[in-house]
Amino acid sequence: MVKQTLFVSLNAFVALAIGFGLFYGVFRTSDNPIVHSIYQGGPLVVLLIMIFIMCMVFVIERYISLYAVAKGKSSIQIFFKKLITLLQSDDYDAALAACDKQRGTTANVLRAGIERYREVRGDGSMDSEKKIQLTQSAIEEANALEGPLLERNLIALSTIASIATMVGLLGTTIGMIRAFAATGDVEGGVIDATALATGISEALINTAGGLLSGILGIFFYNFFVNKVDAFNYTTDEATFEVIQLLKLKEGK
Repeated sequence: MVKQTLFVSLNAFVALAIGFGLFYGVFRTSDNPIVHSIYQGGPLVVLLIMIFIMCMVFVIERYISLYAVAKGKSSIQIFFKKLITLLQSDDYDAALAACDKQRGTTANVLRAGIERYREVRGDGSMDSEKKIQLTQSAIEEANALEGPLLERNLIALSTIASIATMVGLLGTTIGMIRAFAATGDVEGGVIDATALATGISEALINTAGGLLSGILGIFFYNFFVNKVDAFNYTTDEATFEVIQLLKLKEGK
């Protein structure tokens, strides 16, 4: 929990620093009209840049965690077929070694159950039902630990998507207020076109920035939620098969 809080805080601090650097060091001084126009969005652009960078960092972190860590080193299907073969031959040490080699969410959960079963299978003071119950408990405990790791930062990603839209809307509102103020402050019947254009530019730039981060945040949040559900389904299916196999062994 401490590491997670530190990660989020560091992400926010670095993103804010980059936002200030881009806004005042690049957008304000750029000779490119398009790049310089972003500066017309006003100070809220700094916050929108910060939100966008944080969103991308969370996306990268979740992608690495789900595909490089939670998935494991090889195909889950190939690993599971090998594991079932080892369990059918009562080679529990090799089964645990296969889980250690595979790693990932499914392998970690299965390893906890297999290790517990190996410890209790030769205990004559327990009946078969008790052994299976202890194995299931070990699997549930491991699953409870792995679940939050899969869902980590998803709430933050969803929150960022919502905040980005609100910040963009706030910038839009401020820009429109300035634009209407320019039309209301008329001297000699002539509207200050520069002030009007500045207000409209601020509104549109903040709208675009807020929508960009909001759309990306919502898209990747739903994408990763679906991936987490797929991991959970695969793990549940695998653990069910292993428990059924162990029940058959105990029934012999």
